Amino acid sequence: MTYYDVKDEKLAEGGRRRIDWAAREMPVLRSIRERFARERPLQGVRISACLHVTTETANLVDTLHAGGADVVLTASNPLSTQDDVAAALVTHFEIPVFAIKGEDNVTYYKHIDAALAHRPHITMDDGADLVSTMHKSRRELLTNMLGGTEETTTGVIRLRAMAADGALAFPVIAVNDAMTKHLFDNRYGTGQSTIDGIVRATNVLLAGKVFVVAGYGWCGRGLAMRARGMGANVVVTEVDPLPALEAVMDGYRVMPMDEAASIADVFVTVTGDINVLDRHHFELMKDGAIVANSGHFNVEINIPALEEMAVEKRLVRPFVDQYLLPDGRRINLLCEGRLVNLAAAEGHPASVMDMSFANQALCAEYMQVNAGSLEKRVHRVPEEIDLAIARLKLEGMGVAIDTLTPQQVDYLHSWEEGT
Repeated sequence: MTYYDVKDEKLAEGGRRRIDWAAREMPVLRSIRERFARERPLQGVRISACLHVTTETANLVDTLHAGGADVVLTASNPLSTQDDVAAALVTHFEIPVFAIKGEDNVTYYKHIDAALAHRPHITMDDGADLVSTMHKSRRELLTNMLGGTEETTTGVIRLRAMAADGALAFPVIAVNDAMTKHLFDNRYGTGQSTIDGIVRATNVLLAGKVFVVAGYGWCGRGLAMRARGMGANVVVTEVDPLPALEAVMDGYRVMPMDEAASIADVFVTVTGDINVLDRHHFELMKDGAIVANSGHFNVEINIPALEEMAVEKRLVRPFVDQYLLPDGRRINLLCEGRLVNLAAAEGHPASVMDMSFANQALCAEYMQVNAGSLEKRVHRVPEEIDLAIARLKLEGMGVAIDTLTPQQVDYLHSWEEGT
């Protein structure tokens, strides 16, 4: 195999050890891999995956390959690649990988093109870059497609917009919306890994700091919970009254970003929208404010505005760009505004990605089985897949639950009995 692009194949041995370490925390995916190896349900299916190249992703790719799929992998973010994992996948698993940590935008899209050159039947996306690029510039590939999967809130938003415009040319399953994904990966994974990334990048003490969480979806809920656990004074900003009300009931201060900007020490965006932190917010921030993003794209912070405002920019620590403003205030931007949890840390722990990637694997199988019968729109993960993954996860954790008796089942399906 010669068709790949990674930083250094000599890193492969260390990557292999870390992939094996992650596998120990992924019993659901391991059980799926064992069945896939026996049944080969993806035999002959070409899969192009645009995902974060991590140890957990390596175990997903290995599972798909065990099921008979012909897989290539490219990075879904220029800063999220773990170079030793990319090397290990090429060297030990013979999976073509196109990913180098820190790659520029030109290289990023060159790698996207390489993944599309695989002429996939199924795409797997983190952020919908594969799907959108195919629809924009590689439309000849659409005739091959069985469908795709999407794992991020941001990507699902993009795909639903495409579907609403009548532009989506094949079915996509919103893996992000599976209960076993967003209730756990988004909340517990993002919460822990974002704090991990901020602390690794800055080594600041969070206890006693005012910590702003922009957005109170499942990622924001998890982040606010973990920041409070570290002793931070958490403020939530929102545009939707329902999650804002929930944040108040959960015990957080809720206020507009215009108010939070002048009092906070740390800001983290997790909204999926553009310019959540904007020029007028930077004008209000304290000297030394730390600004980070844990949403998929680096658009949530208006970095061009910050660049225009600054009289000097310097790298003060790995992953920390300090912007000096004309009045002497310094604003510290982490990881170029990209995903702080993957750029400065290792992303979500393997235990929680076990469920997310089990959804990916089983949805690929579902798409193959139901080829040609799914409408060209964004689909929810079938409930039976969600429940099967939850059961397998509990089994892997050694946890047993009750089973309804026949009498209880009958009662729940009847309407005659009342008070």
